[in-house]
Amino acid sequence: MTEQQLTTFDPAEGLTSDEAIAVFMADAFESGDAGYIAHALGVVARAKGMAQIAGQTGLSREQLYRSFSERGNPTLKTTLAVMKALGIELTAKGRAA
Repeated sequence: MTEQQLTTFDPAEGLTSDEAIAVFMADAFESGDAGYIAHALGVVARAKGMAQIAGQTGLSREQLYRSFSERGNPTLKTTLAVMKALGIELTAKGRAA
């Protein structure tokens, strides 16, 4: 029997276009799960380059990695800063009654 090697899947590698990022983030927001949304933002930040996002937000790379890790809990201020750096807009709309 041949031994097989498994590789780690990194979704950031597949986010190579703004359209792919938009679809990925729309799915995260649709879930309504704050942890999943934060994790998805971290994935997109890695896809764009964490050093670049750090420079645009004034936050350290380490702080970004920590905030958007599986155990992370980013503040709203951090989340909004990263979304702005990524070009992701958060809009509010009323629900149908």
